[in-house]
Amino acid sequence: MFHQPTNRRRFLHASGGGALAIGIGSSLPNCFLQAAESASSDEDRILVVVQLTGGNDGLNTVIPYADDAYRAARTTLAVPRSEVLAIDDHVGFHPSLRGMKDLLEDGQVAVVQGVGYENPNRSHFESMDIWHSCVRKDQPRTDGWIGRALEQFTGADGGDVPALHLGQQQQPFALASETIRVPTVKQLEAFQLRGSDSAALRRLLNAPLTPAVEQSGDDLLGFLQSSTQGAISASQRVTAAAQDYQSDIDYPQSQLGEQLRLVAQLISAGMRTRVYYLQLDGFDTHAQQGDTHAILLRQWSDAVSAFLGDMKARDHSDRVCVMTFSEFGRRVAENASAGTDHGAAGPMFLCGGGLNTGLIGKPPRLDDLEQGDLKHSVDFRSVYASVLKDWLGTDPDQVLRGHYETLPLFAKS
Repeated sequence: MFHQPTNRRRFLHASGGGALAIGIGSSLPNCFLQAAESASSDEDRILVVVQLTGGNDGLNTVIPYADDAYRAARTTLAVPRSEVLAIDDHVGFHPSLRGMKDLLEDGQVAVVQGVGYENPNRSHFESMDIWHSCVRKDQPRTDGWIGRALEQFTGADGGDVPALHLGQQQQPFALASETIRVPTVKQLEAFQLRGSDSAALRRLLNAPLTPAVEQSGDDLLGFLQSSTQGAISASQRVTAAAQDYQSDIDYPQSQLGEQLRLVAQLISAGMRTRVYYLQLDGFDTHAQQGDTHAILLRQWSDAVSAFLGDMKARDHSDRVCVMTFSEFGRRVAENASAGTDHGAAGPMFLCGGGLNTGLIGKPPRLDDLEQGDLKHSVDFRSVYASVLKDWLGTDPDQVLRGHYETLPLFAKS
């Protein structure tokens, strides 16, 4: 997460001997209460981003089970045709994606096929930077696409952060912004004021800035003083939600399941946060891919399906969209270690109640490869453009620094 050059000792002294603590991760909340930013016409819509880190094998996620070339290229890793969860006569889901298949039958999944970009980079770091920033390394990359989107929203009252990153990982560059600070939250308790913090914050609210603070540019103290009432209000809502939250949905006992349950709690608390960002690691499956990939896909599918079931039960499904991506797919042919190496194009997934569901775009061709990799037919920035324009209600050209055609992903209201 972002850090500002605030003198922590001087801040604690000014705030009353160190009694103040707002726990977001393990550092002071230099960004905890950035005012909520919302597009006026779509301010109730929420985007949940799930990043599959490591390069998900899209070919064994959405499987071309009717293509003989698939089994010829993967004598060990090909999923038996009898186990594939058929979507149509040509492709189907991996058998671990039972939850995703149920969501599809319920009209809550859009699968965008063959997503990638020109001249694909097979480095984890560089390709992820391209997905996060939407530009190549020879262009300036000071912020991410979501960070730029947050800057486009008009201000709104309420004191809630415009975006949250949940998890133990380093904050994704997609959230970087020159003006908006996005916090990283590791657990629900970290979003709540502890003990007598409310009283300490109220004292801070009424305390004038000292000349030393003003002259030093110590904007953390000034920010908290200007935003304390919002902090108390937000924390009280979250605390109440944690105490009162009950769900008949059985979330999976996985880190992603717990994180999505937290997102459900925050949404149920009335938080006006627009974007939640989560990560599921482990998809760099160079060796013995079969079992590992099956477990990861099940974790993702079960967690997302539980979350959307919860949202539907609470009448939120039409305002929540879960977008899943990975930095690249895997090569078509398996390697000598019963795994797959870094590839190029792969599927993206959007899940929720406001979608045009089913398969979007052309399926990748296994008889027309580029250096052993699937060719992309959809630029990932077209997916972003569709989400920005048709879901979040902002101008995608400014955010993406270029024009990309949108896709028919969302049902028109």
